[in-house]
Amino acid sequence: MKIAFVGKGGSGKTTLSSLLVRHLAAAGAPVIAVDADINQHLATTLGLTEEQAASMPSMGTHLPQIKEYLRGGNPRIADAASMIKTTPPGSGSRLLRIAESNPVYDLCAREVSVDGAPLRLMATGAFAEEDLGVACYHSKVGAVELCLNHLADGPGEYLVVDMTAGSDSFASGLFTRFDLTFLVAEPTRKGVSVYRQYREYAADFGINLRVVGNKVQHEDDVAYLRETVGADLIGWLGQSDWVRRAEQGRAPRLAELEPGNLDTLRLLHRAVDDSYAQRDWARYTEQMVRFHLRNAESWGNAKTGQDLADQVDPDFVLGEDARTAASVPA
Repeated sequence: MKIAFVGKGGSGKTTLSSLLVRHLAAAGAPVIAVDADINQHLATTLGLTEEQAASMPSMGTHLPQIKEYLRGGNPRIADAASMIKTTPPGSGSRLLRIAESNPVYDLCAREVSVDGAPLRLMATGAFAEEDLGVACYHSKVGAVELCLNHLADGPGEYLVVDMTAGSDSFASGLFTRFDLTFLVAEPTRKGVSVYRQYREYAADFGINLRVVGNKVQHEDDVAYLRETVGADLIGWLGQSDWVRRAEQGRAPRLAELEPGNLDTLRLLHRAVDDSYAQRDWARYTEQMVRFHLRNAESWGNAKTGQDLADQVDPDFVLGEDARTAASVPA
């Protein structure tokens, strides 16, 4: 199950991402957490030291190797250099699975333990000095989109992505790659404005969007969120001494989180599991193809000198039972 956290900068989406990751890992589920925000804080929010977080491998840096692995023996893709962030899988491509071992995870993931529960942590990587003035951050986030296009995940296993703030998520097709998107909103006009913008942009793409209130202080805040986001509100987190201690680097065990906030995490978990019934692999594949053709025409063909529409395998539909990876030796 693929989960995104979005919201206004400072709304607490990294905090909510890390809490749900902790909750899922504590439940014994296979979990991959991905920091895809330009401000890379998910690692430290999960309890890593600043030094450990700084040593995380960058998916953006390893994009050529990621492409080479995913390309596999797909005859429609001449070489890794001709792959772009939207290139869809086809016959002969290698697929990723959440609980497996593979060269992509070996390069880009770190096995970490939170409250004694194991999980994989990945990060797009911060801007490097050579990026400044010549690249946009979406060139790094493209590694996440490419991996999600090749991910054959199933129920009971989870990939959680802490996304870029605001409406930046719409700069690529990445926003369509999730079973459920949680928008974190403070009970303020600014907090809710991002929700309205996101809902408007997502309306034509069948995005499953739910709102999680954060920094809620009293019932008036809850009433405000209900008035402004309606049935999309799934729950809320109140002021939390646990979160404050975590922000100070003194995070206690998740079981010590305030009971009301723990209940909200259970609601999010249940909503994610329930969203599985709405999954449509054919539509998911059609959307990735649509964004690929759009990107190919807009810039990809010119950049690669090829007609990237030829990369589309019209007979391929991604799914849990796809066995494309098994036909290609690792």
